[in-house]
Amino acid sequence: MSTGNDGRMRARDIDRVHACGVLDAAYAEGQLGGEEYRERTAKASAAKTLGELARLTSDLQVPAAARDLTPRGVSRKPLRRGRSRAGYAGHTRARNVDRANTVRALDSALGDGQLSAEEHEAATELASEAKTLAELAELVADLQRAAAPSPTPPRSRRRLLFRVAVGVTAVLGVWAGYVAAGRDDAGVTATSRQTLDPNPVQPLVLPTPELDTVAGMTLFRDRYREKFGDTIVDELALHQNFASVQRVAPEGPRWSVDWDYWGGFERRHDTVTTRDPDTRTVDLAVLDVAAIGKVLADAPRLTKVPDGVVDSIDVSADDSGTAPGRPLVEIRVKNERGQYGRVVLTPAGEVLKVWEVR
Repeated sequence: MSTGNDGRMRARDIDRVHACGVLDAAYAEGQLGGEEYRERTAKASAAKTLGELARLTSDLQVPAAARDLTPRGVSRKPLRRGRSRAGYAGHTRARNVDRANTVRALDSALGDGQLSAEEHEAATELASEAKTLAELAELVADLQRAAAPSPTPPRSRRRLLFRVAVGVTAVLGVWAGYVAAGRDDAGVTATSRQTLDPNPVQPLVLPTPELDTVAGMTLFRDRYREKFGDTIVDELALHQNFASVQRVAPEGPRWSVDWDYWGGFERRHDTVTTRDPDTRTVDLAVLDVAAIGKVLADAPRLTKVPDGVVDSIDVSADDSGTAPGRPLVEIRVKNERGQYGRVVLTPAGEVLKVWEVR
C-alpha cells in the first residue's frame, strides 16, 4: 500500500504512460465514459506526483488488458469499508460485463415472475447507466438468484512471468545442447524419424447461425447485451447475415446512434442524430424467441408468397396509435420476383395481422 511519502514522490514519464494505459483499458471495458476518460487522461499526462496518478485510477477495477501497468505506489487493495463480497469497494467503477451480468439476473427474474415487465424495463435501464458496483448490487439485492461470480482484483502476474522466464531459459538450454550434439553426429544417418499421423483430427468449426433463425436471434441478443450492457433498442432489423440497430447515444436520450452488426458491432457514423423525445424503446429480453421462431417457419405460408423466404425481422414500438409504445415484431417475406408479404406479432409470438402477397 502506498504511503504519504510515496504519494509525494515525483512521477516519471513511464509512470504517466502506465497510468494512461490503465485508463485506456478501463475506458474500453466501460468503466469510464468518453468525457471522463479524456479528462482523466489529460490529468495523467500532466501529473507531477505518484499520488496524483493514484487518485486517477484508485476507483477502477484492474482492467484485464492492463495488468501490471499500475504505476508504482498506486494501491490496488480495496477499501475496508463498503467493499463488495469479492473485495472491490462499492464505489469501484463497473465494467460493461458487470452491467451485462446484472441484466442477465434481471432477465432471469423477469422469466420466473419476480419482476413485472415494467419493473424489468426500469431496472434494466438503470443497470445500463450504472457507474459503480454498488449501484448494480442494489438493483438485484432483493432478488432470488443463483450466486454469480463478482469481479475480483487479480493477483500480480510478475511471479508467474518470472517462472515462465526461468522455464523458457531451461528449455532453450536443453535445445542448445541438443543442437550441439546434433552437429557432432552430423555424419551419422538418422535411423528414426518422427511419425506423422496420416489422419490428423480436424478442428471442429461451428458455423455462426443465421440471424433470422432462433439460434441466430438468441446469439445476437447475447452479444448485444455483452456490447452495451442492456437489451434496449429503439429499432432493430435482423437479416440473414447482418443486423442494423438504432439506440440511445452515450451522449444522452436526446440523441441516437446507428450500429451495424456483421458478427461484431460497428458504429455506422461518427456523429449522433437528433432523437425524438417521444421515442419508445423495446427491451429485447421480452422476446419469446422460440415462439417467434415458430411463426418464422410458417410466415411464407401465412403471407402466401410463392417461393417466399424470410427477408427480415423488425422489432420496434407501435407508433400507429392503436397501442402506443407496445413492442411489435414484424416478419417480412419476399421472393425473387419482388412479391412480398408481412406478419405482425407480439413479442410472445401471437400473430396480430397478416398482409398477404402483393
